Amino acid sequence: MCKLTISTMSDTSYSLLAALLLVLLPASHAAAIEMNELLPLVINTWNFSSATSAVWDPLNKGASAMDTVILGCSRCEDLQCDGSVGYGSHPDDFGETTLDALVMDGKTMDIGAVADLRRVKNAIAVAAAVLKYTQHTLLAGESATKFAVEMGFKEESLASNKSIADFEKWQNGSCQPNFRRSVTPDPSKSCGPYTPQKSDRSGYTHRKVSPAISEWNHDTIGMVAIDRMKNVATGVSTNGLNHKIHGRVGDSPIPGAGGYADNLVGGAAATGDGDVMMRFLPSFYAVDQMRQGVHPTVACTNAIKRIMQYYPDFSGAVVAANINGSYGAACHNAYFVFNVQNPSMAKMATVHVTCI
Repeated sequence: MCKLTISTMSDTSYSLLAALLLVLLPASHAAAIEMNELLPLVINTWNFSSATSAVWDPLNKGASAMDTVILGCSRCEDLQCDGSVGYGSHPDDFGETTLDALVMDGKTMDIGAVADLRRVKNAIAVAAAVLKYTQHTLLAGESATKFAVEMGFKEESLASNKSIADFEKWQNGSCQPNFRRSVTPDPSKSCGPYTPQKSDRSGYTHRKVSPAISEWNHDTIGMVAIDRMKNVATGVSTNGLNHKIHGRVGDSPIPGAGGYADNLVGGAAATGDGDVMMRFLPSFYAVDQMRQGVHPTVACTNAIKRIMQYYPDFSGAVVAANINGSYGAACHNAYFVFNVQNPSMAKMATVHVTCI
């Protein structure tokens, strides 16, 4: 079981008073007080405090869960949170920054997502436009860009001085790290162009996983919000794996992988080695665990353990919250923190998770 340490000031007197009221009041009134102190709620991967802070006041005053996750992810995209979200970082092997994003409405089960989005900065808003203005779930690549422009989004370069310098450094370093295999020339030592080698899949082993994720090299904001009406929404945005193969799509825009939401249960979001994690739909799995009455922390732990059975060296994390206001997380091979806030907290809490 993960150990959660909340790094914010606790209010002991408040907690004792709340506990006393819960004992003295009739059960129905006590339950109402407890629920009012736990909802609304917002939880997001990593210490993206600007995103959490930007959404809390509107959410607490009645903003919808959907508006909350779109605002929170947009905030991170605008700020280029730690270089792992938004434009100007993590160029692919063509030197281009591309974006993935997803929004899911737990009330309607509608989803909007974009993958390999190019030359449009606000990926989460484009994903929301897919949800609002189409009957589709996911648009990708140049076609997603064309759709975004039709919807009024500005087409512009996502490059920055940093991404250009990072790409040049990568090229001068024999194109390392490199995510190709079974090709010639040796992708661990040189750049392409590459041609395939004959390989025997019977001897297949998974590639070396990405370096352990931490607050300094993570790749995704995943946010779950539950509003005052107990509506649930999840939003996810990322610029993906640094130096990925051009056209690569990670787990973030994949429903059930990057994020999932269900008004009957709650929501979850994932971060980490997306090429591995998307194979197991950890966000859906965590929500489905909560559907069976499992606490969010245990649900996340079970989702992580399921991946570990097959990829013990993978790196990743899952956060989740249920409609009763409980929340939790689990991680593996990572230094992982998340932010959370609800009405019982004097301020946003940053929670450090001890990984399994």
